[in-house]
Amino acid sequence: MTFPRRSFLHLTLAGALLALAPAAHAEPVRGGTLTLLLPSEPTALVTVGNVATPILSVSAKVTEGLLKYDYDLKPEPQLATAWQISPDGTVYTFTLRQGVKWHDGKPFTAADVAYSIDLLKRIHPRGRNTFANVTAIETPDDHTVVLRLSKPAPYLIRAFVATETPIVPKHVYEGTDPLTNPATSAPIGTGPYKFKEWVRGSHIVYERNPDYWDKPKPYIDRLIVRIVADPAAAAIAFETGTADLGYRTPVPLADLARLKTVPSLRFETKGNSYSYNVTRLEFNLDEPHFKNEKVRQAVAHAVDRNVILKVVNYGVGQVAYSPIAPGLKTYNDPAPSPYAYDLKRANALLDEAGYPKGADGVRFRVPLDYNPIGADGARLADYLRTTLARVGIAVAVRSQDASAFIKRVYTDRDFAFTTNGASNLFDPTVGVQRLYWSKNFIKGVPFSNGTHYSNPKVDELLEGAAVENDPARRVELFKEFQRIVAREVPDLNLYQPEFITIANQRVHDHSLTADGVESNLADVYLQ
Repeated sequence: MTFPRRSFLHLTLAGALLALAPAAHAEPVRGGTLTLLLPSEPTALVTVGNVATPILSVSAKVTEGLLKYDYDLKPEPQLATAWQISPDGTVYTFTLRQGVKWHDGKPFTAADVAYSIDLLKRIHPRGRNTFANVTAIETPDDHTVVLRLSKPAPYLIRAFVATETPIVPKHVYEGTDPLTNPATSAPIGTGPYKFKEWVRGSHIVYERNPDYWDKPKPYIDRLIVRIVADPAAAAIAFETGTADLGYRTPVPLADLARLKTVPSLRFETKGNSYSYNVTRLEFNLDEPHFKNEKVRQAVAHAVDRNVILKVVNYGVGQVAYSPIAPGLKTYNDPAPSPYAYDLKRANALLDEAGYPKGADGVRFRVPLDYNPIGADGARLADYLRTTLARVGIAVAVRSQDASAFIKRVYTDRDFAFTTNGASNLFDPTVGVQRLYWSKNFIKGVPFSNGTHYSNPKVDELLEGAAVENDPARRVELFKEFQRIVAREVPDLNLYQPEFITIANQRVHDHSLTADGVESNLADVYLQ
């Protein structure tokens, strides 16, 4: 039988979509072990003081939040069963779930919530601005928490997911250094899984919590998190079935097309709407070369974002010029960079900045550190080394593990510039402000204002947007902020990656909420 060309193409496309679609929903089956693959090892197991991607991957399995969110960021109950916001936006009242116990048997109460929010406001990389307007936390009884704000915070109701606002046990953390407390690496929570063991460099084991408040969940008996740093080995693990689940595109992008032909695998992009990411080049504005704005402008002119997206990220994603990701369409300014790709202009700016080329063609030498979390870091560093050499900047690429990278950039500040990823999350006040707000330059706090950027006007705009209840006015404040940052180039925003979750076809219900695999995975089952 022959088909018209158009019909054949439609049938081919339909077949491809069917192959990638999840299987029809069935009744959950109890039992079995799920293996979640991570390309990089966490430095902690709870997102109290660090929000690196590997920690986000595991934190909520043990430590939950007050709310969860559907794909459109509509709040749903978790540890809170009900919530109210006063008409003026300054009082949030949460009714807590009763009968919940911590994994050590102690009861979960409002005191735990109050302690956690106060702690996050002090030490969490984003908590400083997320809860900036919270002036009082009241607990009128064991199952009610009242947050009183000095000013409205229009984004706040979307900030109570488990990874962003983890509720931790007061009786375990109080009176200790929360960053070194044993619970950071052996967590105690209310979640569907209990921490069992962490074999550094190899795996983490979680076991089913038989006393979980949301019975009959969880359905699986055991969750094993495998650390597979070699991208090629990760691809093989999915092909052979030794890995069941991975997110944020856990395999080399070059292998995606081949893996999509493997019948046992499914591919999903849902479960990423809670956080859009932007891959960035961050300058250390205290470093002698990059404190000069003309040098930063020259680097901007030497970078071709379209080539980066195509070569570094295999075209998976979209170009980003702004600190606010294109996925946050309401607030993103799509205007291109004022510094278009132009090597001639880049060379002229470096001459004006006082860095002429030497006899060897080199103007100056700087190290470049890349964030090792994710496979794109090394590729992006290689591209930058090559393109900047064309304008006389000799780049020495330095690699290190995640712990050493975080210490170098955020504690020691022993770097010139770095490639990094930034989670925008669900709102610029939460995900973007921390990177540019002068008050969020805090040594030792990872993924905060690492550039040491400081502009009073930008502070004013960000602080104004954080409390602005008029949606149109809020958009304009963020747009003006983006225009200023684009001109002053404390960093270069390069592209927004598209994240793909890979799952064995036996894995069901792994990405039912806006945070996908970063959720507690209470609903997941194997069939």
